[in-house]
Amino acid sequence: MKDERQMLHSDEVHEECGVFGMYDFDGNDVASEIYYGLFALQHRGQESCGIAVSDTEGPKGKVNAYKGMGLCNEVFTHEVLEGLHGNIGVGHVRYSTAGSSTRENAQPLVLNYVKGTLALAHNGNLVNAPQLRRELEYTGAIFQTTIDSEVIAYHIARERVKTPTVEAAVANAMKKIVGAYSLVIMSPRKLIGARDPYGFKPLCIGKKENAYILVSESCALSTIDAEFVRDVEPGEIVTITKDGIVSDKSMCLPKEKQARCVFEYIYFARPDSVFDGVSVYGSRIYAGRCLAKDSPVDADLVVGVPESGNAAALGYSMESGIPYGTAFVKNSYVGRTFIKPKQSSRVSAVKVKLNVLKEAVEGKRVIMIDDSIVRGTTSHLIVKMLRDAGAKEVHVKVSAPPFLYPCYFGTDIPSSDQLIASGRTIEEIRQIIGADSLAYLNIERLKELSEGLPICTACFSGKYPVDPPTEDIRGEYTK
Repeated sequence: MKDERQMLHSDEVHEECGVFGMYDFDGNDVASEIYYGLFALQHRGQESCGIAVSDTEGPKGKVNAYKGMGLCNEVFTHEVLEGLHGNIGVGHVRYSTAGSSTRENAQPLVLNYVKGTLALAHNGNLVNAPQLRRELEYTGAIFQTTIDSEVIAYHIARERVKTPTVEAAVANAMKKIVGAYSLVIMSPRKLIGARDPYGFKPLCIGKKENAYILVSESCALSTIDAEFVRDVEPGEIVTITKDGIVSDKSMCLPKEKQARCVFEYIYFARPDSVFDGVSVYGSRIYAGRCLAKDSPVDADLVVGVPESGNAAALGYSMESGIPYGTAFVKNSYVGRTFIKPKQSSRVSAVKVKLNVLKEAVEGKRVIMIDDSIVRGTTSHLIVKMLRDAGAKEVHVKVSAPPFLYPCYFGTDIPSSDQLIASGRTIEEIRQIIGADSLAYLNIERLKELSEGLPICTACFSGKYPVDPPTEDIRGEYTK
């Protein structure tokens, strides 16, 4: 059942989590570096966060962990970080699409088992989590959370009992789990990263002095002055030890079967990140250029809905020659988990997040670029805000195609009956949101955003790279 925060943000698209791991071969504590890395990934999850560390030279299996509800700077104090001693560690920021938003479901998960300890951080969703969970329950497993990350951790632990190494256990577990996952796993002497064979979620390798890093987005490497080494390939398992990095590509698929989440380029990732060699900022600029080419309109000003609409708006301006401007002032102190007293307060909530610069739009024909329209309620309110500020015309351009199908891989795009584009024409949607015109990005343009890399377009096309689940995984058992 969705919690109050999720219901109150039902017209926004959310990602599910960011992961960060670090192993310092010189023995230095890594908790503070992980903290700043998570800070850079805060846009990927704002409900909870956690860090687990261990000392590779200390008692084998001793893990020091701390996690809690809220933003990184709310959960971690100077005193907490000072108490997290260890030269190897993993961190996590979480946004839940379903399942309880509770401290128990916060990550990293720490498992104590017969072979020692594992700490795991996971970004993504499995499509076969309910079946795997039931199989484990019928063999005596007792679950402490309602997240599919625990299903992954259990399978790795069970395989580890039968295999010579933890990385071999990860490989065996990957043969059973199906769906989207980027994993960072800490064992007593190793840091392991794994990416699902389709490459839905990003994961890359960084280096800082004599330390290696695994992280969801490259922007976090810049934050801690680390250098980007390379992306973890879809299906690849990388094992980092004092002897260096070992790669296992036995789970990799042919390139044409890969299916990166295109929404990383459109919305999820920070614009200063690079995802599998493709600049996120460049992709958004290009999306705006495509909108200007495919759906031109006469206007006086192009503006973006912050933050991910801004780069696309700049691209539209560059292509069309229409001046780019700022129409919205965003309250930087309101996160995606802002809680309103009740549903009827939605208008005030939007205005708490965004204000319109009247001087910028009054008397002008405005092109407003947004990254997506889900239910349409927020778009309607923002269009109204522009009109109330004196805009003569408001033309809405969306830097993604219409959402028509739910996502099962870690994006909380709801069922089709809750999507404004499902069963409606673009003209009908235009009337609902109150715009003078409305245009979406052509679905054929998506492969150009990723510069030809294979992508998942299921939420737009209904063509899923793996079979959708036969039961509802968007309920209790999702992350």
